[in-house]
Amino acid sequence: MHQPVLYKEIIHAMQPARGGKYVDGTLGAGGHAVGILEASAPDGLLLGIDLDPVALALAGDALAPFGDRATLVKGSYTDLRSHLIQMGWASVQGIILDLGVSSMQLDAPERGFSFMRDAPLDMRFSPDQPTTAADLVNSLPEADLANLIFEFGEDRHSRRIARAIVNARPIQTTGALARVIASATTGGNLHPATRTFQALRIATNGELDAVRAVLPQAVEALAPGGRLAVIAFHSLEDRIVKQYFRRESKDCICPPEQPVCTCNHQAVIRELKRKPTVPLVEEAQMNPRARSARLRVVEKL
Repeated sequence: MHQPVLYKEIIHAMQPARGGKYVDGTLGAGGHAVGILEASAPDGLLLGIDLDPVALALAGDALAPFGDRATLVKGSYTDLRSHLIQMGWASVQGIILDLGVSSMQLDAPERGFSFMRDAPLDMRFSPDQPTTAADLVNSLPEADLANLIFEFGEDRHSRRIARAIVNARPIQTTGALARVIASATTGGNLHPATRTFQALRIATNGELDAVRAVLPQAVEALAPGGRLAVIAFHSLEDRIVKQYFRRESKDCICPPEQPVCTCNHQAVIRELKRKPTVPLVEEAQMNPRARSARLRVVEKL
C-alpha cells in the first residue's frame, strides 16, 4: 500500500488506544486508518468516510482484515454529526482529516484532476456531484472566472487567463485547458496551469466551505482528551484550520483594544504545537507531493 503522508506523525499525534473510537473523515485508500486500527487493537473502532467510491473500494480491501472494527461510509465529512448519530457514537477519541485531492485521484487521468495527460475536465471527488470543472469553465462570466482563479488559485494573472478561457470556449478536456492557459501566461517555476487547476478543483468540490463546516462538528464530537488532526496542502486550507484552532483555544476573543472581556468565550481545545508539523526531508524526497503538507493537531479540553 502507498504510504500516506505524515503517517508516523499522525499515529503519534492521535495516540490510538484499545477500546477507542476514531474517525477518518478522508479515508482515501485507508493508509492512516490501517495504522489507527493496528495501534488500537484488539477492540478499537474506526469510522471511515469518503465521497469517492473508488477510494472506498480500495480502503475496503485494505481494512478487510479488521472485520467489523471498521465501518466505511460513502459521504462527506461535512455531515460528520449525522454519521456519528447513525453509528450511535456520542463522542470519539480521535478524528483525522487529510484535506484536498489524493495521489490516487491525481494519478487517474479519467478523473480530470491533472493536466499531465489529456482527459475530460471533471475534477469531482464524487461522480454524484452535479457540477464538473468543465461546467464552471464554460458557463461562468469572465469576471467571475477571474475572481475564482485569483481567490482559490492565488494567480496574479487571473484576468488574463479568464479572458483567454472565455475566448477559447467550449473547452472540454484538461489538455485543451492547459494549452489555453499556457498561451496566455507563464508560470515561472510552476506550470502556468497549476494554480488555475487548483482553483477549479477547489470550486468544483466546495473544499474551503467544507473545511469551515466540519471543524466545529469535529471539535464538538471529541471526548475530553480526544484529538483532531488536520493535514492541509495549501495556504488557503491551512489558514482556515489555523485561525479556527487559534480562536477556539482562547478564553477571550474580544478585540485586543477592548479593555474588558464581553464575549464570554471559553477555550474548548488546546494546540499541541503552535507551528504545523511538516514532512521530514526523507519523506519529501520519496514523495514530492508530500512537500507542501502541514499537520496541525488539537486536543479537546
